[in-house]
Amino acid sequence: MKPNTIYLILAMFFAQISLAQDGIPVYSDYFADNYYLLHPSMAGAASYNQVRLTARQQWFDDNGAPNLQTASINARVGENSGIGAILMNDKNGYQSQTGGYITYAHHLMFSRSEVDLNQLSFGLSAGLIQSRADETEFDLINNFDPLLENIIQSGAYFNVDAGFSYNFLNFSGHFTVKNLIFQNRALYTAGFESNNQRKYLLGATYAISGPGSARKGSDWLFEPGFLYQWQERTNEQTIDVNFKAYRMIDEGRLFAGISYRRSFDGAEYLDGAEVGEQKLQYITPVLGGTYKNFMLAYTYSYLSGNVRFNSGGFHQITLGFDFLSGRRAPYDCNCPAIN
Repeated sequence: MKPNTIYLILAMFFAQISLAQDGIPVYSDYFADNYYLLHPSMAGAASYNQVRLTARQQWFDDNGAPNLQTASINARVGENSGIGAILMNDKNGYQSQTGGYITYAHHLMFSRSEVDLNQLSFGLSAGLIQSRADETEFDLINNFDPLLENIIQSGAYFNVDAGFSYNFLNFSGHFTVKNLIFQNRALYTAGFESNNQRKYLLGATYAISGPGSARKGSDWLFEPGFLYQWQERTNEQTIDVNFKAYRMIDEGRLFAGISYRRSFDGAEYLDGAEVGEQKLQYITPVLGGTYKNFMLAYTYSYLSGNVRFNSGGFHQITLGFDFLSGRRAPYDCNCPAIN
C-alpha cells in the first residue's frame, strides 16, 4: 500500500476519533426511531414516552475498533413540558468517553383540537463527559515520543446542546446546536484539539400516505428526509439523504429504509501516477418494526470508495419500549416520529 493511501486512511480514521470525542457521535441512530438522541427538543414531543437502547460496533475483526452504547429515556410531563436523560459509553482505540445528559423541553401547541398536530418545541440538554486517553499500551522504548507519558490521562468537561423542532401534520423539522459552549480540553494539547467542536444539525422529513381506500386509509407510508451537519471550527460538512417506507400491521408497523451520507470536502490520495480525491460516503440500510409497546431496529453502515480502512461495515441494534403519556390518543396524522 502506498504511503499516500495510508495517510488518507489514517486521516479518515482520525476524523472518526475527533468526532467521537465531542459528546455522542452523530451516526444513524435517528434513522431507527431515536430522534431524541440527536435533538433535545424531541424530549416528550411524541404521543408516548420512550425508552431506547443502542449498541454500535464497527469493524468486528479489528482490535480497538470504535463502539458506542447509549441508553435514553424521554417523557411528557404535564401539558407542555418534556424531560429526558441519556447515558453513553464511546470507545475508539486508545480513546474513550463516558457521560450523560439531562434534558428539558417545552412544547407549544397551536392545534385546533387534541388530535391535530401543530407543535413547536424547544429543548436544552446539559451534559457532563469524562474523556480518557490510555497511553499505557504504547511501546515507548522502541518508539519514543516526548508527548506520551505512558499513563492514563483523563479529563471531564461540561457542555450544552440546544435546539427546536416543529411538527405539523405530516411534516417534521429540526435544528440543533451540539456543544454550544466552547470549552478548553485539558486532555489534549493546544496543538491538537484544545477546544470542543460546535456542531450544527438541520433536518426534516415529510410522510406521504400510499394508495388506499378512503374508508380504511393506506397500509403504506413513505417518508423522504435529510440531515445536514456543519462543524464550525473545521468547516466540515456532510448531508444525509434518507428514504423510509412503513407497512402497517395489526398492533404495530414494519419499516425499511436507506440513508446515503456524503461529505462536501474530500481528501487527496495517490493512485499510481495520478492524484485522486475521495469524499466520505456511507450507505446505511435499516430494517425494523414495532409491536404493541416494543421496537426493534437494525442498521448497517457501509463505507464506500476506493480507499477504506476495512472491508467490513458498522452494525447497530436499537431496542425500544414505549409507555403511556398524558395523551389519551395518537394524533390524526402520518407522523411516525410522533405517533
